[in-house]
Amino acid sequence: MTAPPPGAAAPPGAAAPSARMRSARRVPAALCALAVLGAAGLLLYDLIAVRAHRPGMSWRRDLAHQLERQTPADPGVILGGAVLAVVGLLLLLLALAPGLRSILPMGTPDPDRATGVRAALGRKDAAQVLRDRAMEVSGVRSARVKVGRSRIKVRATSHFRELDDVRADLDAVLAVGVGELGLAHPPRTRVRVGR
Repeated sequence: MTAPPPGAAAPPGAAAPSARMRSARRVPAALCALAVLGAAGLLLYDLIAVRAHRPGMSWRRDLAHQLERQTPADPGVILGGAVLAVVGLLLLLLALAPGLRSILPMGTPDPDRATGVRAALGRKDAAQVLRDRAMEVSGVRSARVKVGRSRIKVRATSHFRELDDVRADLDAVLAVGVGELGLAHPPRTRVRVGR
């Protein structure tokens, strides 16, 4: 399948690609901001107290004495630095990860008239729609559908038709069903049929 030229319009009925949705993360961001605000306020209070010729907080004096005695080659300092580096990398990874892995972005039907509205479909909802489609196929007794980001796994049991015929009908019905979901990146479908 070749991509259309950059200036060409999308064919009718084709969905324009959509970027993956990102979670808002309001609660973690608010908690992080409150923690930073509290720590900055505590340090600012201590700095103002020292500038006003009052003794600094005892924990800061103790920390300063500990830092005078420790060297960067001490095992405790190395271990503490390694733990902080791992925590920092984990927080950075979580900040850059898009989140919202349980939803699939849908494409916009008309890329020329994109209004900024984005839609998504939950994986469980897509699986339910495709399961209902699979159950409409003649000869299918039961079906289980699992929808992932890049693959749809369908397991069906048949009770009176040839397995190859049921699989062919399921492939056709599910291809139409996946197309009608309007996903920006339609997953590949893998169908298994048994007795």
